[in-house]
Amino acid sequence: MLHRTRTFATATALSLSLAVLSTAANAADKQVNIGWTAWSDAEAVTKLVAKLIEDNLGYDVELTLADIAVQYQGVANGDLDAMLMAWLPETHADYYGKVAGQLVDLGPIYTNAKLGWVVPNYVPQDQIASIEDLSKPEVKEMLGGQIQGIDPGAGLMRLSQQAIEEYGLDYELVSSSGAAMTAALARAISREEPIVVTSWNPHWMFGAYDLRYLDDPKGVLGGPERIHALARKGLDVDAPEVFDLLSRFYIPLAELEAIMAEAEQTSYEDAVAKYIEANPARVNYWLTGEIGGTN
Repeated sequence: MLHRTRTFATATALSLSLAVLSTAANAADKQVNIGWTAWSDAEAVTKLVAKLIEDNLGYDVELTLADIAVQYQGVANGDLDAMLMAWLPETHADYYGKVAGQLVDLGPIYTNAKLGWVVPNYVPQDQIASIEDLSKPEVKEMLGGQIQGIDPGAGLMRLSQQAIEEYGLDYELVSSSGAAMTAALARAISREEPIVVTSWNPHWMFGAYDLRYLDDPKGVLGGPERIHALARKGLDVDAPEVFDLLSRFYIPLAELEAIMAEAEQTSYEDAVAKYIEANPARVNYWLTGEIGGTN
């Protein structure tokens, strides 16, 4: 009888140990990895979604900062669970085309985005109104033969290089980052110097400075874009709550721009927390699919 008791006790202890290990393993499994690039709009939506997942769905979220091409491949091969910055139909057409069918397109998370080349409004419009005007020798000299770009892997940079070729421009497209682009713009504005930068909407800089897009009569830089969420195959099984949230997530452009403007004054973390608190009905729909209530 004593032996049986010991056996039972040992078996029970072993069972409890396995249960604890299993619970710990399950907790460790409840994590998602979301790719992002340090563009203002991408940082805003990515950190908003990450906070919603961690605070409400019980997952740990790892944010992987990576070149845009790496993110597409990462989601396609399962190294990343999702990305929230697929510019379609034109800007990321090459990247998307290479992995179409290898991932899940969850649809747009915001719309009416725009790409283009931008100048401060103090640059005389009778001198530079269109990308075509950059071919004038006096304009090229004024700009030092340079167009300030962002990170080299961006779809905007691919299209900008294409624009240089199609408009027959003898300019250097300067690769840097989104932050370096806005820093160069700020320096030029502080000195009222002419500058052309590659940019996009939504972006906080349009609220901070008086800017305008150059006309693109050839349409090389495309028209209105939709920004989609992409997920790896199998995420709906492995993390259904996260998959459902990403499927429902859609934010009006004006509200996204408000988050970005707030983040410039505080931080992205503070800005998304403020947005969540101010929009309980919208947040509840994203999390549960239930429609109702007021903000």
